[in-house]
Amino acid sequence: MNNKIEQLKEYARIIKDTPYALRTYLQTYDNTQKKFVPLDLFPDQIQLISDYEEFNENITKKYRQAGVSTVTAAWISKLLQIAKPDNPHKILIIANKRDTAIELSNKIKDFLRQWPDWMNVGFDPDKNSESRYRLNNGCEVKAVATSKDALRGFAPTMLIFDEAAFIEAGEDFWAASMASLSTGGKVILISTPNGHDPIYHPIYNQSLTGENNFHITDLRWYKDRRYAKDIKWIKVTDMIHYMLNRELYIDDEITYDKEVTDNYDEIIELGYKPYSPWYESMARKLKWDKRRIAQEIECDFLGSGDDVIPQEVKANIAKNMIKPPKEKYMNGTLWQWKDPIVGHRYIMGCLPPGEKVMTDDGLISVEDVQEQHKLINENGFYTNIINKQIYNVIEEDIYEIGVDNTFRTTKFTKEHPILCSKDIIKRNYKKNNSNYKFNERYWNFNFKFIKSDEVTIGNWIKVPNIYKENLSYNVNEKWGNNFNKIRKDFKINSPLSNKEFWWFIGLWLGDGWLEKNKYTYSIVICFNKKEKYYSDKCINIIKKLFDRSPSVTERENIFYVKFCSKELYEFILENFG
Repeated sequence: MNNKIEQLKEYARIIKDTPYALRTYLQTYDNTQKKFVPLDLFPDQIQLISDYEEFNENITKKYRQAGVSTVTAAWISKLLQIAKPDNPHKILIIANKRDTAIELSNKIKDFLRQWPDWMNVGFDPDKNSESRYRLNNGCEVKAVATSKDALRGFAPTMLIFDEAAFIEAGEDFWAASMASLSTGGKVILISTPNGHDPIYHPIYNQSLTGENNFHITDLRWYKDRRYAKDIKWIKVTDMIHYMLNRELYIDDEITYDKEVTDNYDEIIELGYKPYSPWYESMARKLKWDKRRIAQEIECDFLGSGDDVIPQEVKANIAKNMIKPPKEKYMNGTLWQWKDPIVGHRYIMGCLPPGEKVMTDDGLISVEDVQEQHKLINENGFYTNIINKQIYNVIEEDIYEIGVDNTFRTTKFTKEHPILCSKDIIKRNYKKNNSNYKFNERYWNFNFKFIKSDEVTIGNWIKVPNIYKENLSYNVNEKWGNNFNKIRKDFKINSPLSNKEFWWFIGLWLGDGWLEKNKYTYSIVICFNKKEKYYSDKCINIIKKLFDRSPSVTERENIFYVKFCSKELYEFILENFG
């Protein structure tokens, strides 16, 4: 095109008609044909370009292989080519991984090279690297991974978040990103869904309710002519089950037989799901994994997360089982149905999915607990569930708590109440105290509920005794009746009504054993050298209840507390083995 007037006319058309410009001058590699072909656009991609040009804040929900990154890169390349030196564009591409951001940046660079010489502004040779390059008209493109330094030293006019649902950053990073556009500019979020992630999902939800200015471009695979060839609409609850068990279905009864135009939403509302040979081939490649299929193909937030509740169950709950709340707070994450009762104590604590709680049916994952189950209260008794709430937590700390001498830990949200006491040691200075000797040290427990984020290392946690049993006999009768002859001066008064005795038995069950030779009957308990508090308490109990002076034998990092008592030996042997 040598004629200047023709070039000006063509340039004007390029500026005005972006789909024409991209189709006419740009090419992309087609894997099916194994060659470069003109950048052909289907209707949803043309709509995407129109939205980019009309709105400053865009969020795109796409399926895998939708070509969104390619079309976005092509559109940006045109934007950069026609920019004026006095008003250059500064494009910042952000992704969870630097390689992902650079991949989009390279697509833009490849398209920039394809524009004809008579309009191509070219690259600045002094600023042309893998992650950042500048054009001769002053426009720049920079690719970064999410970090606290991502926005440093660069004032963007356009932010592009690629695979935004997979960005591992929180509200602070998002706020800083938006603040960088305080003087104006565009922001584009592109992604397939990834459950209820901290950035992409809430922005999408808020745009649906008008709480922000983001414009949604929702791309669906069944509108893409590449993938909708031989499409059928089938009335099934579970498309995966249909594809794997087609012989169980009668196609004439479940296939939509009316002409399909653009009324996709109406057909879906009637319970039909789209099917095509491409869809089935993708499902097969994804190993029939429902979560991956929901994420990669169906653009579904509910089904694409790591939840254990099936997508169709959650969709049914959301549509048919939720009473409209009186009020919503915290960007719609907190719903209120009733006014609070003055003076009533409310707790909004929870456990994340997968954590176990004790019920009358044993340990159950918290998400599987039903209202008919019973839970254990602080005193170890079963109590009814009066309400069950499931709410999504975004960017909230989770606290993992473990108690001493156990292997299992439990995770809690920060508000969950934990029955705790501080580790305060006191001494008994009363000579007539029935529980402690004069000047004896003891723990001054003051158990109360505190939030899990207030629990500190060293606190005591009260664990309820769930093994309650109505005994048909007097427990004190278990002492002494069946023992072999014991010397009168070696006899021990029954300790079975003393709670310290049962603490001692628990200690022995965990780390003790019995020894016997021709003349002695010994009870032995092993301690780590760091467990001095427990060993001191154990020795005091032995002296107080059994009137024995135990021996202590050291072995590297442990030591043994050992004493003799045939009467206690036979009690333990008879009742615990």
